[in-house]
Amino acid sequence: MKVLKKSPLKSPPSERQTMKKASVISVGITPFFYLSCWRLWICSILENRTPGDIDRIQQLCPYWLINFANCLFVLHLIGGYQVYSQPLFAVVDKWLTDQFPRSSFVNRNYTVKLPSVPALSLNLERLCFRTAYVASTTGVAMIFPYFNQVLGVLGTINFWPLSIYFPVEMWLRQKNIGPWTTKWILFRSFGILCFLLNMFILAGSIQGIMAARFS
Repeated sequence: MKVLKKSPLKSPPSERQTMKKASVISVGITPFFYLSCWRLWICSILENRTPGDIDRIQQLCPYWLINFANCLFVLHLIGGYQVYSQPLFAVVDKWLTDQFPRSSFVNRNYTVKLPSVPALSLNLERLCFRTAYVASTTGVAMIFPYFNQVLGVLGTINFWPLSIYFPVEMWLRQKNIGPWTTKWILFRSFGILCFLLNMFILAGSIQGIMAARFS
């Protein structure tokens, strides 16, 4: 009697490898979106006007450039939702799974097969919650007064510590970079420069809120 040996299942890549690859791709793509949108602001800067809404400068730039910039913003925000909202989605999914372990609405995945598209795994709870989350945040952004200025303040508060300070500190500690070496000076100078720019943008955002509030 011939016994077939079962081959072990291949384990998925570690989170460190996955996140490293995702970070490299996102950091590489993000400057492309910003540089592409930067071309649009040249028109308003030359006119000494820099409104927060792209649609307000349609008379200064061609319509194809406006539409192209809007598409870039849509793609950028789709990626931003995936990155910054994943911790919230994970917490909600885990809490609902613990509270309703036998609910098929929460725990069951459905396979959806569309023509010429790979099979998709669909979870009704995730579909409903994430759709409601995106719709609600979009609604708040639409009705919130001077939203651009408030978003600027929140962005500057999160940007420097999460994107500059902590990653630089962790890299210096991980690589055992000694004080006053060339790399240490370069990374410290980079962090200080970003901090000063961040404070400049924060002051401008606060000034914009005050001007919008009392105008």
